[in-house]
Amino acid sequence: MKYRKKPVVIEAVQFKDDSADTIIALQEFMQSDVRVSYADPNNPVLKIETLEGVMDASIGDFIIKGVNGEFYPCKPDIFEKTYEAVQ
Repeated sequence: MKYRKKPVVIEAVQFKDDSADTIIALQEFMQSDVRVSYADPNNPVLKIETLEGVMDASIGDFIIKGVNGEFYPCKPDIFEKTYEAVQ
């Protein structure tokens, strides 16, 4: 059988590490403290607690709020293929 994904409106923000304000906005969106790892200073990684465990989000990844209020990262190319902006 074939199935179609149900249309659903999601909330998402793109992970950027360009200022403290950006990280604060991300914390407000996720309603929790966020952990950014600078183990590789040229490649910061956001650690996200998901339903499947801790996942890493790289700069440019979108952080999506799921239908049950959970958060998870999504690569920009997949995000662009899957979602479009709504008014």
